[in-house]
Amino acid sequence: MFAAERRQLILEMVRANGAVSLRELARVVQTSEVTVRRDVRALEAEGLLDRRHGGAVLPGGFTRESGFPQKSHLATAEKTAIADLAANFVEEGEAIVVGAGTTTQELARRLARVPGLTVVTNSLLVAQALAHANRVEVVMTGGTLRGSNYALVGSGAEQSLQGLRVSRAFLSGSGLTAERGLSTSNMLSASVDRALVQAASEVVVLADHTKLGTDTMFQTVPTDVITRLVTDDPPAHDDRAHTELQALADQGVQIAVAGATGNPGGDEVPARRQQRPALPGPRRGPSAGGPGLRSAAATVLGEQGAERERARVADLRRR
Repeated sequence: MFAAERRQLILEMVRANGAVSLRELARVVQTSEVTVRRDVRALEAEGLLDRRHGGAVLPGGFTRESGFPQKSHLATAEKTAIADLAANFVEEGEAIVVGAGTTTQELARRLARVPGLTVVTNSLLVAQALAHANRVEVVMTGGTLRGSNYALVGSGAEQSLQGLRVSRAFLSGSGLTAERGLSTSNMLSASVDRALVQAASEVVVLADHTKLGTDTMFQTVPTDVITRLVTDDPPAHDDRAHTELQALADQGVQIAVAGATGNPGGDEVPARRQQRPALPGPRRGPSAGGPGLRSAAATVLGEQGAERERARVADLRRR
């Protein structure tokens, strides 16, 4: 395929979806991400689209928020893997809040199998994913419906969260940086997300690698409030994403990395990052998880194993 044909196809995909990852563009035009990146730069120089970390968006993407149809086609494999891994951090009988987003929707589909769970959400998509889960109680906020992302926002949503206390909040957003934390392009969505955070003891951010290093208008969760980030493994050449991950870890954020294959156990830390200094331990007590870029499943199984061993020792003493 000639360069002009590739670029026309890339432009059509971005116009149709609002935002498309480099990985998806490379798959469709059947070329390397390096070539696609070069094409995207050329189209940006012509003012036809804007580059964003890990992808391309329509011009004006800093303030423009893509709707659900566009977001649902962006980094789908990565979101699936992130949701598989994040589900390992949810325990039976727990009460949690889950914010709006396509990644949190994927998480909700997996939470339907967790017995005794209570999920508070402002997302119609999350509630729909759990609607037929007999062992899960769903509590929805009030508020005004935003049709672009099927989320309830406004004072009604925020007031319904007052006095609420849960163990964890699972949130997504439009961008994540070590400097500002999680951010979004919509003021109303940001305000509700901040209310969700206030209700939780721990904050877990779900963000694929295309959002790392991206900064949007409204801050929702400052970096020092984020307990854990669940993300996918950025491509080896994506130095910006790797640097951002290390910067987040240096500020005390626990990071769990999932593979793009949907393996619920997560991937081991790639050798490229194993040479870096060990990441700091949790800032909110033992419940925040194990140190460093390690498999979430290994952390969960390790905690369960330790609990079983303590019970066994106590039983022996009683005898």
